[in-house]
Amino acid sequence: MQEKRYSTMTTYELQQEIAALNEKARKAEQMGMVNEYAVLERKAIMAKAYLLNPDDFKPGEIYQIEGDPGTYFKIEYMNGVFAWGFRLNGTKGEEALPISILKQIEKKEDE
Repeated sequence: MQEKRYSTMTTYELQQEIAALNEKARKAEQMGMVNEYAVLERKAIMAKAYLLNPDDFKPGEIYQIEGDPGTYFKIEYMNGVFAWGFRLNGTKGEEALPISILKQIEKKEDE
């Protein structure tokens, strides 16, 4: 059977896919299958990106990288569900991250 691309799936299909991937990842983790777990986790992150609106992510803005506390990412430009830009610690060159791992930085009350 030909697998559907995430970009052609409905919201419901994406949610079902994410749930199935999360379940498979949980089982892989329990069985100590580290590589399998990492692949399934990345697939779920990609599927989640298609549930978000790329227009909500703005070039020039800085976002926190989920799962990597204290690491921030500045978007240079958007291409589909990928944000292209740079980590603020400057350890890598330009890279693309799925928008599902970018979090808005919490604004403080006095700002």
